[in-house]
Amino acid sequence: MAAVLACGPGAVLSHESAAVLWGIRRSRPGKVQISVPTAGGRRRDGITVHRRRLLTGRDLTHRRGIPVTGIVCTIVDLTSELRINQVERVINEADQLGLIDPETLRRALEDTRRRPGVAKLRALLDRRTFRLTRSELERLFLGIVRRAGLPMPLTRQIVNGFEVDFYWPELGLVVETDGLRYHRTPQQQERGLVRDQIHAGAGLIPLRYSHGQIKFNEEHVPAVLVAGAVRAVSP
Repeated sequence: MAAVLACGPGAVLSHESAAVLWGIRRSRPGKVQISVPTAGGRRRDGITVHRRRLLTGRDLTHRRGIPVTGIVCTIVDLTSELRINQVERVINEADQLGLIDPETLRRALEDTRRRPGVAKLRALLDRRTFRLTRSELERLFLGIVRRAGLPMPLTRQIVNGFEVDFYWPELGLVVETDGLRYHRTPQQQERGLVRDQIHAGAGLIPLRYSHGQIKFNEEHVPAVLVAGAVRAVSP
């Protein structure tokens, strides 16, 4: 708060300092980072000042009484400075803390002005948060099945009380496509585990893929699928 006040009207905590306040990055030695309107702000020892004319009201908020960039703006700012794996950790932390999930973050970027970090963050999230429609998903997955030389599965069948995405009754094989968040909520994780455990307890082989794997990983999906089929028919 002292750093924000020292930089004059319109100043807000931003970048790494904002991330620490939000709890998505750990505090590290270094200068406090503050963003100010282009025409405002005063330089102070121990403070890095970012002069920015593109920040709007939707980019700003308060946390613990301190003016700070909002969670979306903060993640965008970090993306312009961090490596991809570090950005993924930041998004994961924000998700686990209930601040924002990847799907909501991706939607928020649709209305975010072009600035450093936006394009990079969109590219990262596109592979995680896009959602195939039922028909698209089935078309892509069935193409994988066909190329792998496996028989066609039944789709949207009720098995052990659950609707499953793909089912081979002759192989005892069930395939589900997961939701698209890095870490689903504990309740979602619990439901997915229970489904798999019930299927396994009934003698089936449950497999799970993300939509991203079906769309982008042309080698992993059929390899695991074939291994599951081989296991199903092995004595």
